[in-house]
Amino acid sequence: MPDLYSNVHLILRWLHVIAGITWIGHLYFFNFVNVPLQGALDDATKKAVNPQLLPRALWWFRWGAMITFLAGLALFILTYFYTPGGGFGPSSLMMDADGITDRAMWILFGMLLGAIMWFNVWFIIWPTQKRLLTGKVPGDQVAAARKRALLASRVNSFLSGPMLFGMLAPAHYGAMSFGSLLMAIGLGVLAIWCSIRSSAKVGKLA
Repeated sequence: MPDLYSNVHLILRWLHVIAGITWIGHLYFFNFVNVPLQGALDDATKKAVNPQLLPRALWWFRWGAMITFLAGLALFILTYFYTPGGGFGPSSLMMDADGITDRAMWILFGMLLGAIMWFNVWFIIWPTQKRLLTGKVPGDQVAAARKRALLASRVNSFLSGPMLFGMLAPAHYGAMSFGSLLMAIGLGVLAIWCSIRSSAKVGKLA
């Protein structure tokens, strides 16, 4: 059997990935499927469907975000600030003779975007949706509340592309430069933009 460090590392990585799939999967569901759908539903249908659909989806969405965030933070500490047999402190993956490694810069880039996304979920999207679903938003403020939640969700969608690039780059890309960073941001944002643009057309073809 592998040592304790390897087992803990693998379990944390597995938890981080499976929770991340749950979180980002629901994020894409809301932006690529639910937003166009809501625009096509009348008020009566929304009142019948949304109280059953949205609380369930939002539960998996927000807790997927929380577990992803916490498991990722623990995994970062274990990988970049712990050396088996040497204890805590910057590991060779975090620092070398030239300073912070390219690998660490990529993961820090991904973590920064992931932290912003987590904040948006727990302190903007979920509180706003909870108030909307429980009828605690005054009628004249409903439109503004929905717009605020949608904006935060859209921001998360666009951040998710570059964030995922940053998470994968340490093991599969390596070199960090200004050009590669722009490429990560550009490709990530472009992928989400194309998906959002396509989502409205998919419903018409279904």
